[in-house]
Amino acid sequence: MTDFLVLFVGAALPALVLVLWFRALDRKRPEPLGRVGWSVLLGFVAAAPAAFLGILASLPAAYMPGPLALVWLAFVTAALVEEGVKYLFLRIQLKRNPHFDEVMDGIVYAASVSLGFAFAENLLYGLDDRGALVIRAFTAVPMHAAATGIMGYWLGRAKREPEAASAHARRGFLCAVLVHGLYDLFLFAGGAAALLSMAVLVWAVYRVVALARDARAQDEARAAV
Repeated sequence: MTDFLVLFVGAALPALVLVLWFRALDRKRPEPLGRVGWSVLLGFVAAAPAAFLGILASLPAAYMPGPLALVWLAFVTAALVEEGVKYLFLRIQLKRNPHFDEVMDGIVYAASVSLGFAFAENLLYGLDDRGALVIRAFTAVPMHAAATGIMGYWLGRAKREPEAASAHARRGFLCAVLVHGLYDLFLFAGGAAALLSMAVLVWAVYRVVALARDARAQDEARAAV
């Protein structure tokens, strides 16, 4: 029982801290905790179909030369599948959500879905190696939040600018796949290249923070009208 509790807390804590941090960024008009919690739950559930699709998507890599296999595994098996499933579950959350009315809301809900997803992944990795939870707390977990958070910004823009909704949604999804794919590609390559994954992570975190600042400015400007 104690061992499971350690696993559960170690898997959940990094995601919980980041969920609360993203919600705090939206402190002027925060989203209801129930809606945020529902988003986390959806992300947790989304990990199951993503794992199944990931297994299927990884099969062609066995017939590819090494470098191409790495690219396939990073951008298709990991990034495209995982961000695609998160995107679908995020749209479920945003559809008919009366509280989703600002650009910043898109970031909050997207980050929450992604962190529920990261929580589920943490449980799986932690079953084999508790030490992996410490490493993932500062790498994979914030990467998920940043990549999908960037996507959430563009979904928020899509909500506020319906005339460009499709273009914004497409851009957000492609940005998330690119960030996630580059991070995994350098990580899978190993050696010195793995350091580049940290550079991708730092840039992605910096970018989502900048987008959150821009989102709040846009929301404040509209609220003042």
